[in-house]
Amino acid sequence: MKVLVTGSNGQLGNEIRRLTPQFPELTFIHTDIQELDITSEKALEGFFEVEKPEVVINCAAYTAVDKAEQEETLAYLINSNAVGNLARVTARNQAHLIHISTDYVFDGRGFRPYTETDVANPVSTYGKSKFAGEKMIQSHAVSSTIIRTSWLYSEFGGNFVKTILKLALEHGKINVVYDQIGSPTYAGDLAEAILIIIRDQRLTEHVEVFHYANEGAVSWLDFAHAIIELTGIECTLNAIETKDFPRPAVRPFYSVLNKTKIKNRLQIEIPYWRNSLKVCLDRLMNQE
Repeated sequence: MKVLVTGSNGQLGNEIRRLTPQFPELTFIHTDIQELDITSEKALEGFFEVEKPEVVINCAAYTAVDKAEQEETLAYLINSNAVGNLARVTARNQAHLIHISTDYVFDGRGFRPYTETDVANPVSTYGKSKFAGEKMIQSHAVSSTIIRTSWLYSEFGGNFVKTILKLALEHGKINVVYDQIGSPTYAGDLAEAILIIIRDQRLTEHVEVFHYANEGAVSWLDFAHAIIELTGIECTLNAIETKDFPRPAVRPFYSVLNKTKIKNRLQIEIPYWRNSLKVCLDRLMNQE
């Protein structure tokens, strides 16, 4: 089976690239904007005519949550318009689209883990643009899997884990909010789950939404404490409220995702967040 991966230079794309030797049954085409501009439907159609992929994993996304408030047009171009292009082209070519979405499609005012059928109500430009992408798929795709995930981190690119490590080494004392609750997700785990779904041919013939995040729920403060503890860095963490750390984009206060559907329907095992964090930190330390 031939698998096209878009956004291969991002966190998830790099993790998929790292795992490809473990899936010899699959033939991968790794692309980023230099090789394939998914904002151009014509370019996509031409690419499909030549390569004929059977599955597309769309890892391309505009993820600068705060910057999106000033770059709304660009956020929608990548997170919505380009997704519409992928949905139409995959449908015409009878390919399956796997698209990655986010917990930020919810407003965070809930009190229990969000299921796939809960009503989306994004409160930031980033969240709204990602939900617009989901709606593009619902409108145009024939066979597609939308996977919402949360608090993604890895050894690659910029993310919360690497930011905390940098700040802890530079300052020794940092402020972290404690009143936003979610589930950290190691991109390596998500990448492996996606590739298992493809390899084992568990792809649906219609549009289906799933939630995937590592097991457990924590605050950003809890997450930061675990990073510090597991690395042994000497750093004091000061707990603050969201109102004490104003940012351009509104964040959901509670965005834990219910993973029952993906575990039962696609038979996916999901690791506990702290165990996966240790795997990532060990890899980062080995790189250093």
